[in-house]
Amino acid sequence: MKIVRHTAPDMRQALRAIREQLGEDAVILSSRRGAKGVEVTAAVDFDAARLDSTAKPAELRVAPETAFAPAPPPAAAATDASAEAMGNELKTLRRMLETQLAQLAWNERTRRHPVHVELLRELSEIGVAQDLADHLVGQLPPGVDLAQGRRFTVAGLSQYLQVTGDRWLDSGGCVAFIGATGVGKTTMLAKLAVRWILRHGPKDLALVASDTVRIGAQDQMHALGQLLGVPVHVPERFEALPQLLAGLNRQRLVLIDTPGASVRDAQFDARLAVLGACAPRLEPALVLAASTQAGALEETIARCAVVKPASCLLTKMDEAASLGGALSALIHARLPVSYVSDGQRVPEDLRPARALELVTQAVRLAKTSGAAADEDLLRRRFGKLAHANT
Repeated sequence: MKIVRHTAPDMRQALRAIREQLGEDAVILSSRRGAKGVEVTAAVDFDAARLDSTAKPAELRVAPETAFAPAPPPAAAATDASAEAMGNELKTLRRMLETQLAQLAWNERTRRHPVHVELLRELSEIGVAQDLADHLVGQLPPGVDLAQGRRFTVAGLSQYLQVTGDRWLDSGGCVAFIGATGVGKTTMLAKLAVRWILRHGPKDLALVASDTVRIGAQDQMHALGQLLGVPVHVPERFEALPQLLAGLNRQRLVLIDTPGASVRDAQFDARLAVLGACAPRLEPALVLAASTQAGALEETIARCAVVKPASCLLTKMDEAASLGGALSALIHARLPVSYVSDGQRVPEDLRPARALELVTQAVRLAKTSGAAADEDLLRRRFGKLAHANT
């Protein structure tokens, strides 16, 4: 292990000099402030090739006539176990030193940019993804105070979050609601259908009940059609959906209820393939529950990307404990939001999505729930990013 000590005016310059001298694998052993600035002691691990060569026994030279038996297997196994144990110890040491380095970088960031650190804490409490939070804070103009920084990050999130406006109820379309079981596809369809009739009347509206999986799903659609006075079309099987839609090209708005399933179900991919065959007339709309964890939302968005959904609808806004994760997933996927729903009432609990309103609601929800970011988690997350950017 090679150990060096370097003194520089500040931590950033010291880290840069150590990286140039020892390379990317260098780790910090200690640091302290002195009269000339920051004194940092760093080290680089054993070279793996040298470790392998030193672990091998010296070559034996024997006379041709000498009979020589190979070393017993237990001794070789002991040597391998010793080398493995040494490797594990080195990995553990590296992780410990990397954690220490992240803490040093986080402490330096706290000292130099206290406003940035506070905003990273607040964005984490909202549930905003780590990389997105760091990017937003990194775009702050120099010299901003905390209040200005808050306004800047809220505005930045709003700009990154795309929305479509009330275009279906204004211009119509052929929309298939897709998503996992229980996210509220049928209820969302009913709300939009009632809103259309209140604005345009029942003449140019058609409903398609293609959910043959959930018991009572088609009966529910027929009951809705009778209540609204609009036709309900049922394909013989889901694979016949393209032929059915070909006969509905005169309707201004066609709303299609599809079967719900786990995104990991093999049938889910098969149904997505059928919807893809209906392009370009059909517009798949992904229905997502805002109360779902961000990781599950990202998985659903990724699995449905094959049909290229043009937008999504957020349901169960009233049940969500946090909105930052959902908004981060949509921003990462560049998936616009069309409508949001925050209750079961038809058609009252429905509104067109507005970016600033959604971000403001996420901030308000975090304050109401008393969300608090763990300090150690902040160090490990953003300390590593700060070190990587030095």
